[in-house]
Amino acid sequence: MHMASLLLVEDDITLAETLIDLLEYEDFQVTWVSDGKRALDVTFVDRFDLMLFDVNVPFINGFELLKLLRDSGDSTPAIFITALTDIASLSHGFEVGADDYLKKPFDFDELLVRINALLKKRFASESESINVKEFSYSITKNELYRQGDFVGLSPYELRLCELFFKHLDQTLSKETLLFELGHGEESSEGALRVLINRLRKIGLPIQTVRGIGYRLETA
Repeated sequence: MHMASLLLVEDDITLAETLIDLLEYEDFQVTWVSDGKRALDVTFVDRFDLMLFDVNVPFINGFELLKLLRDSGDSTPAIFITALTDIASLSHGFEVGADDYLKKPFDFDELLVRINALLKKRFASESESINVKEFSYSITKNELYRQGDFVGLSPYELRLCELFFKHLDQTLSKETLLFELGHGEESSEGALRVLINRLRKIGLPIQTVRGIGYRLETA
């Protein structure tokens, strides 16, 4: 399993630095931006496992930001961390697509519990797998099956497989895929195309999104 990647949108530098230290200590990979416009930019380039949004951030506030992402088809779990405590704000947060809402000041352990609960829900519980057509990807075993039969894959093919299944119906940029594959001999655009073609040959419906990257589609 790869290190879960989090997007933190917070303009309070002290709080952001504290959260980054605590989250990285818990083995999360954290990308931090201090305003909504930069957050929107990075979500077009990278995909995250979970997003933490403050509401009152410059340029595009957290509510508007999440609505834009949800309207574009981004289903990444999102938690608002905010000083806003009124029912109207809480309601609005869920209306635009928030998965959870934590009021400042909050206990870090509580935030951690909520993050892990959402990640577990997203990646499915231990007994569950992710299904696409005749394929089934086991989260805990990190194995691919076709009509119940085990499909043998190379480590790089398996890594790509994991990324696609965990980001179903999301376009993954070539840069993101190459970064996730690491800096080994397979890490080049040519090698990436070869790996994608191998996965297509076994029947995985991976689509090319011209000029951007690839996506695994459920339909």
